[in-house]
Amino acid sequence: MSPPEIAPHSARTAVDVTLRGPDGELDLGSPVNAGPGQSGGRCFTRSPDVTGPARHLREVLAAALTAAGLVDHPTEWWHWSYGDRYWALQTGAPAALHGPVGPPSRVS
Repeated sequence: MSPPEIAPHSARTAVDVTLRGPDGELDLGSPVNAGPGQSGGRCFTRSPDVTGPARHLREVLAAALTAAGLVDHPTEWWHWSYGDRYWALQTGAPAALHGPVGPPSRVS
C-alpha cells in the first residue's frame, strides 16, 4: 500500500473505471474491486477466463484509456494510472509526475 501522501488515488493520478449502459454497469468479467479470490482470478486485466462480450468491452475500455496516455494495472482491470510511479515505469518516463511535497521554504 502506498503512503497516503503519495498514494495514486489520493494524488489524483489513478482512477477506477468501468463502463455503464442504460441499465447500469456492464459486465467486464468481474465486479470492480473484486479481488482474485472473489473473482476467480477474472480481476486480472488479461485473465484468460474473461471471454466473449466481457473481453471485448475490456478491449474497448483499454483502447480508449491507452489512447489518452493512461496505463492499466495488471491485477485490476478497472485501475488506470497517469503520472504515478507505475505509470512512469510502464511508459519509460524519468519520474512520476507527483510525489511528497515538503514544507515551503522560507524566503528572506
